[in-house]
Amino acid sequence: MARRPLPRILTDRAPLTRGRELARTAADGAGDIFHPLITLSRGLRRLAVSGGQRWRATPQDRRAPMCFLIGACVLVVALAPYGPLLGLLAVMGAAAWAGRDHAPAPTGPDEAEEARLRVLYEALVPYFAGDGDPEPLYTYGGDWTAAFDAYEFDGDDGRIVRLRLLYPAYFTDGEAAARARIEQVLHAKSGRAREYRFDWDEEANTLTLTVLEALPTDIAAQRFVTAPGETVLGFTDPESVQRTLPVTDGETARDEPPVVWRTGPRSTEPHLLILGQPGAGTTTLLRSLALQALQHGDVLIIDGGGTGEFGALAGRGGVLGVESGPSGALATLAWAAQETERRLLAASRARQAGEPAPDDIRRPLWIVADQPTALAHLAAAEGRDDPQRLLQVPLRHGRAAQVTVVVAEQFDSADLLSEPVRAHTRARVVLGPATPDEVRAVLGAEPHTTPTPVVPPGRGYARLGAGPVLRLQVPATPDPYDEATGEAHRRAVLALLPERTVPAGERPAGRPVRMTKTGAQPATGEASGRATVAEPAPEAGPPTRAPGMPGSITVNGTMRAANAEG
Repeated sequence: MARRPLPRILTDRAPLTRGRELARTAADGAGDIFHPLITLSRGLRRLAVSGGQRWRATPQDRRAPMCFLIGACVLVVALAPYGPLLGLLAVMGAAAWAGRDHAPAPTGPDEAEEARLRVLYEALVPYFAGDGDPEPLYTYGGDWTAAFDAYEFDGDDGRIVRLRLLYPAYFTDGEAAARARIEQVLHAKSGRAREYRFDWDEEANTLTLTVLEALPTDIAAQRFVTAPGETVLGFTDPESVQRTLPVTDGETARDEPPVVWRTGPRSTEPHLLILGQPGAGTTTLLRSLALQALQHGDVLIIDGGGTGEFGALAGRGGVLGVESGPSGALATLAWAAQETERRLLAASRARQAGEPAPDDIRRPLWIVADQPTALAHLAAAEGRDDPQRLLQVPLRHGRAAQVTVVVAEQFDSADLLSEPVRAHTRARVVLGPATPDEVRAVLGAEPHTTPTPVVPPGRGYARLGAGPVLRLQVPATPDPYDEATGEAHRRAVLALLPERTVPAGERPAGRPVRMTKTGAQPATGEASGRATVAEPAPEAGPPTRAPGMPGSITVNGTMRAANAEG
């Protein structure tokens, strides 16, 4: 018997497909139309369920007072003008709020972010994979979700801003070379145009990568809120220090985390060494430290570079001298060594007599030396002694005598620094572009951050003694007499300079300078607490200078000849 074909309506699927599409469209339209009613009904159901749970959770002895309170509220609403209408509106509003759609937040990375994480995972396999590991965490084509337990991406360009990864326990995380390889891989695969921080947790076998924000470069020289004996080297990351300082930027004020260096008798790092490339900001940091030191002490400046970067400080109150020649530097450093010894003797006598230290040794004395190796070369050419040798006494005994030494030098001349300078400057600063090996050679430890391709002036790292290595940005303190200095920065520096004790250009060439400490009697017979230029008596005529004796230095009313040879 021949089979009869089925009706066309049962074989043709096109009408069925159109019917499904029409039904789906009608359902979507009905959902849009009745969406408010659906939301209200869902909200009323949720409110009812929540009320039932609250009622069941209420103890038996509290249910009667609750019923009375609810009935009283309903009665008040019913008797109040427009009360039922307002009550109905309140219930509908609560139901609409409770019935809104709680769209779950998107979880997990998208395709582009997942591709980035997989690339990082595959790049780490050669370093974290073990041959004898029965269940390796890192394998080619493995599951990256088991190794990366936390990650964040930048919403603008989709790059990683934070990543926490697990690594096997047999990885040699205690070796600096092994860590450096992992950090180099992560730096290259995450993007070289940013600065990263790596936090290793050896106990939990985790490594956290964090993208760091750029340090502020708009902080100009100003009076920082610090105690006596505290000096601000610059500013760093908020998570690296436990305090902040208020700073001003024009008319606005904000708080920034500082790198505070403590000096004085109780300081563990009483002296500072600054190294950097030319133009990195070493002289700027010296100028900033000198301006802060003048607030509570006296400053003696040795300008080995001879570029006149400290000309604005010459003749100012508290500035004992600005020397840029080998003879003047030798004379002033010889006086500084004698002053250190005098302070030690005065403090020792006071302690033996059971009396407080004299006032003239309590005022801090700062010796700021910029590029002293250049003066050593000039002194050797003239047959004189190395000025660095005279820094040995202030470096060894400066902490007890309230004498602080700050030395700045360039990297190419760092090998010419004397052994006392290297041994007694435990506070270190590196400015400008530097490799991790150079930073480790100066600071004694590698930084936990990667260097940036472009380093602004005054940017570097600081380490105080055995503390951690901190990122550092020096406040902008340029030479106010430089034509390239902006007007805002020039005014900021000039506002911090003390008043002149000697008008500019009044000191004749070849006339000796007499330096007096606090409580000493200048040659003019007037008491003064700051360095002054002593004018000779009119009837005596201009003083003569003996060969090899560039100046006479007065300490406590006693004239001492400062020999240039030390």
